[in-house]
Amino acid sequence: MSTLLEVSGVSVTFDGFRAINNLSFRIGPAEMRAIIGPNGAGKTTFMDIITGKTKPDTGRVLWGDKGISLLKMNEAQIAREGIGRKFQKPTVFEDQTVRENLMLALKNERGPFPVLVWRASRRDHDKVGALAEEIGLQDALARKAGELSHGQKQWLEIGMLLAQEPRLLLVDEPAAGMTPAEREHTTELLVNAATTRAVVVVEHDMEFIRRLNCRVTVLHEGAVLAEGSLDHVTANQEVIDVYLGR
Repeated sequence: MSTLLEVSGVSVTFDGFRAINNLSFRIGPAEMRAIIGPNGAGKTTFMDIITGKTKPDTGRVLWGDKGISLLKMNEAQIAREGIGRKFQKPTVFEDQTVRENLMLALKNERGPFPVLVWRASRRDHDKVGALAEEIGLQDALARKAGELSHGQKQWLEIGMLLAQEPRLLLVDEPAAGMTPAEREHTTELLVNAATTRAVVVVEHDMEFIRRLNCRVTVLHEGAVLAEGSLDHVTANQEVIDVYLGR
């Protein structure tokens, strides 16, 4: 299987605390992966390294068919390469409609002049309509984002990331604070997204992870403790001791 992202031998230390310890990880171009682990296992730092927010002390982070190094790029360059990240708390433009939020997020020229002269084309409107359908907000296009439920805001933000056509989507605790019906729709949304791109989901909710039906990576003390199906990793005695037995 070809590799989209390869992290190898990565370590990072903050004030003497080793947050990531010789971590290696790889994911294919159209793959879903869940990452679990106790608090302080290094899950957020791992995502910070991939997106350029944190530079590791050692190791390599290689991207795409040509294996280019992400460590030489800043956050904006990495985002342009096609890596999108969704944080736990949704960040949408509350005073704008769902349609306007999606339109703002579309992948277009971002220089000062193109932005000044940009007008939405028929194609842009079609894209927004398709995205709204994909995230289940086609009936809410005219509503202000601030009026949406917590779950709907999460979907809108996922839609805004998908509008940028990322090749890798990093999603932090998408199920938190959702109703059972919202969680079900979120599962469908992420599984569908992973048919055409790589999706990494950091989540504590085991039921949610079970429904994603994907390979699971368990982090502990900044390193990979176990990897495999959910049944495989949850039967691992070390995983039980450090995470599930709590």
